[in-house]
Amino acid sequence: MPRELADLPFADHLRPFDGVLEPEANVDTVHLDGLDFDDVPAAGSRFTEAALSSVTFSGGRLRRSRFSDVWMDTVRWMGTDLVESSWLDVELNGGALAGIQLFDARLRRVAFSHCKLDAVNLRAAALHEVTFTDCVLRDVDFGGATLTSVSFPGSSLEGVRLGKSRLAKVDLRGAKRLDIAEGYDALRGATVSSLQLMELAPALAQSLGITVTDR
Repeated sequence: MPRELADLPFADHLRPFDGVLEPEANVDTVHLDGLDFDDVPAAGSRFTEAALSSVTFSGGRLRRSRFSDVWMDTVRWMGTDLVESSWLDVELNGGALAGIQLFDARLRRVAFSHCKLDAVNLRAAALHEVTFTDCVLRDVDFGGATLTSVSFPGSSLEGVRLGKSRLAKVDLRGAKRLDIAEGYDALRGATVSSLQLMELAPALAQSLGITVTDR
């Protein structure tokens, strides 16, 4: 279950954020609450033991930023540049990510819960021990990405792209919907249920050049 703000081990040390997000900003042990950031230039910023609740990022540049031990609740990321960012031990609860750039990003021990990801670019990213619980992933691009120990319990995958991605210990069995737009050959290294396999069979056969006919 997603943790509440009071459950965080550093909750008692958080102080209200009263600074400015700028390049190389150090956001350490603070609580950002109910804030809107429009086109903020904060490339290379470091978020450590921080909490964000009801925060909106519209556009902006946080390229190569680092997030470590960060808790996010109902945070909206819209068209933000997060290229080559690093995420370690991060929780995102009830958030929305739309049109953001996360290619070449590194995500390790990241938990998405009840989030909506729409047209998110994760090309060439590396995801390790990442879970998407009860999420909607629509037009998410994992092209050329590396996914290791990633699972999707209760989530819907709609038009997801896996072209040239590399999967290892990826568990798709819990996904409520599994709609892959491209990259069926990349499913090597993934685990699916027997029902999912039956649903994927026609597209898998087509991708392998197999003609299925009873006459």
